Amino acid sequence: MSTQPITRVGIIGLGAIGKRVLGALQNQHLRAASYAAIDHAAHSDTFIRQHRLELFGEVQGLLDWKPDLVIECAGHGAVVHTVPALLEAGIDVVIASIGALADPVLKQSLEQAAQRGGARLILVSGAIGGLDAMRSARAAGLDEVLYLGRKPPQAWAGTPAETEFDLAAITEPTTIFRGTAAQASVRYPKNANVTAAVALSGVGFEATQVELVADPTVQKNVHEVQARGAFGELSIRLVNNPLPDNVKTSWLAALSIEEAVSKQLLTLVF
Repeated sequence: MSTQPITRVGIIGLGAIGKRVLGALQNQHLRAASYAAIDHAAHSDTFIRQHRLELFGEVQGLLDWKPDLVIECAGHGAVVHTVPALLEAGIDVVIASIGALADPVLKQSLEQAAQRGGARLILVSGAIGGLDAMRSARAAGLDEVLYLGRKPPQAWAGTPAETEFDLAAITEPTTIFRGTAAQASVRYPKNANVTAAVALSGVGFEATQVELVADPTVQKNVHEVQARGAFGELSIRLVNNPLPDNVKTSWLAALSIEEAVSKQLLTLVF
């Protein structure tokens, strides 16, 4: 685990959230750092020059560039195919797609790679807050944890809900998924990573119950957590604006990554 200043930052994935994080780091938090990215999409020469960016197609190029820190913003596949090698090379990695940790084999693999490399696997809580209270309550025992996510119907386009429901015709709140956090993290990885943060902070992926709702009465992303246990009862509710470039992602998810970097990447212990 490096204690040196962060001077070289890698980003995996330059979609809406990756670009937002890149711009914020360059303009606010780490202005003097050098930046590189792994991304398979085409980017203009103007974009690359504007962001002073080294661009690679594979993880080996980024490894050879020797970043101090890498931020994953590319989805579950990127966690599987790129993060283990980075951790094993001793590079700290911030994971945004923490829903990937619903796979216990992958979770163990990442933890072992981090241990072998002496690196930090840093999880951000993304679009939800207040989970420190639930982690404290967990010590006395939690009986039940429920996560309820509400988004406008159009925010579920491109997910399994689109094939199961006529999203454009929904006129009242409609449950599009009900199951465990493990199931939600696999079926709705771009929309429900927050369920992973809830699961890791409480009773785990299999015991955390999840309900996802297409709700035409809301214009923002609404996240609610209810927990019950020996400590008493807990309720958390956040109403988040979506990223302007991607209605499937809460703006707070990008901000949580920026905050992790600005606070010298204090590891969140779930």
